[in-house]
Parts: sequence; C-alpha cells; structure tokens
Amino acid sequence: MSTTPDSARASAPASLDGLSIEDFVASLPEGMGRLNEKMGVELLEISAERVVATMPVEGNTQPMGLLHGGASVVLAETLGSVGSAFHAYPDKVAVGVDINATHHRSATSGTVTGVATAIHLGRSSTSYEVVITDERGKRLCTSRITCALVQAAKG
Repeated sequence: MSTTPDSARASAPASLDGLSIEDFVASLPEGMGRLNEKMGVELLEISAERVVATMPVEGNTQPMGLLHGGASVVLAETLGSVGSAFHAYPDKVAVGVDINATHHRSATSGTVTGVATAIHLGRSSTSYEVVITDERGKRLCTSRITCALVQAAKG
C-alpha cells in the first residue's frame, strides 16, 4: 500500500470517527510498515469490529510456487493489529502477543482476501479471528490473533 512519506506524516488525529483509511494509515508512525508494502497488502475496510485487506499471491510464494504460509500469517497479524490499534486509540497501543494459523488449502495465483472479525474487545486485550480466502471464496487459512493493549507513550 502506498503511504505518505515520513516527512509528511500527519500527527495522530484526535478521533478516528469518520477517518479515511488513507488518513488512518498516514497517522501511524511507520504507515503500513515496509513489510506490508513489500507484500502488497491493501487495506479496504477498518473498524474495531472488522478489518478487511487483500494481498497478491505473486511475490508471496514459497519455493513450490504456493502462497507462503508465513505470508498468510503476516496478513492475519496485520489485520488483527490494525483492528486492535483502532479499538485502543488514542490512549493505548496494540502489541501482538499470540498468533496461530491453520492452513487449509493453497493458492498459486490471484489475490487473497483477509477478514478479521473481533472476538474480544477489552480494556487490556483484543482477539480476532482472521479468515483468508482466495478469489473463489475458498478458505485458505484460519488464524487467531491476540494483542495486548498498553499505555501509549506520551511524547
């Protein structure tokens, strides 16, 4: 995902209500982060309850030409972390503490879509189920991520 250069990055907004995806990403210290940019992750929808993004299979494969399981986990961690950050804002930040993934089938081309659905939105932690599907809607991976919500540094 293309993001605003660091020198032009806006300070964190006072509220996330009505904030566009682009403005939300621009408010993050590292935007989408270099790994997500390299992997081609594109955010489509953000709320504390649900986060949706896509990622191309091409460029994210293992030596046999299949979507790399680690790429699926990166997508899942991104979705859960973004939803957690959205829920925690502005007083706390999200830090991933646990993630697991079950890989059900493979993909060799096209684009995959990840949908993170909140399981728990608490004061000190969040949990999301993330389902990654191919272009036909076939489930490729199911993941669960838990994030701790810690006090944001004052600065």
